[in-house]
Amino acid sequence: MPWFRRPLPPREVVLITGASSGIGRAMALALHQAGYRVFGTSRNPAAHPGLPYPLLALDVANEDAARQVVQQVVAEAGRLDVLVNNAGWGIAGAVEDTTPEEARALFEVNFFGVHRMVRAALPQMRAQGHGLIVNISSLAGRVGLPFQGFYSASKFAVEGLSEALALELAPFGIQVVVIAPGDFRTDFTNRRQRVAGFASSAYGAWAEKVLGIMERDERRAPEPDAVARLLLRILRTPRPRFRYTVGSWFQRAAVGLKGKVPDDWLLALSRWVYGLR
Repeated sequence: MPWFRRPLPPREVVLITGASSGIGRAMALALHQAGYRVFGTSRNPAAHPGLPYPLLALDVANEDAARQVVQQVVAEAGRLDVLVNNAGWGIAGAVEDTTPEEARALFEVNFFGVHRMVRAALPQMRAQGHGLIVNISSLAGRVGLPFQGFYSASKFAVEGLSEALALELAPFGIQVVVIAPGDFRTDFTNRRQRVAGFASSAYGAWAEKVLGIMERDERRAPEPDAVARLLLRILRTPRPRFRYTVGSWFQRAAVGLKGKVPDDWLLALSRWVYGLR
């Protein structure tokens, strides 16, 4: 029987981290409406009442909490078919101005949070003989952004980890997919934190200018429904690709040039976009 006619492995029970707002909320709502059994997580579920799916308390920086959430989902649903690692946040500031402590705090969520959730979920998925891990990266994980260098670095790290993970898990029938969104209108813009040294930075005017352009583009961007539709399509695909991008045609095209044109051309394009001339 051709591969495209094989029945899909079960993908009915889905756990989505960071599902109280933004992209995570859009994905959880779309899957819930499509009939999937969705569990979301939030650091403060009580602040988000009225959602049609359960919102479990979780700080992905806590390894015990990650294990407990997975155990709770399995106890209630009997299995875990899909893990969507979406929880994350951003900091803004020059690389020089960012302290190691600020950088570590970001990586604890954006990178090690993914690692903790994967470690918690994989024993269950191996026992089932199937599973799908979807890691939400970013177009900023393909091309570095000025004054968001550590956010880009955390997403570059997720991309590399996901590539290794996909190879390691193939013999167990567990698939790994990366979704790299561009700009969407979410609370991420307002929650982005400036590093402590931002105000007194030698890069002051340049950093303010670049961050202003980024925030303008984010606030003008569409709602994250396209990411939710993409996730739904991936769940319905027998053999999804490893990597998907989603966002404006310009951002996706610019990132798609990487590896096809000289790197200096891409750097020049970024300088033009952000006025660093």
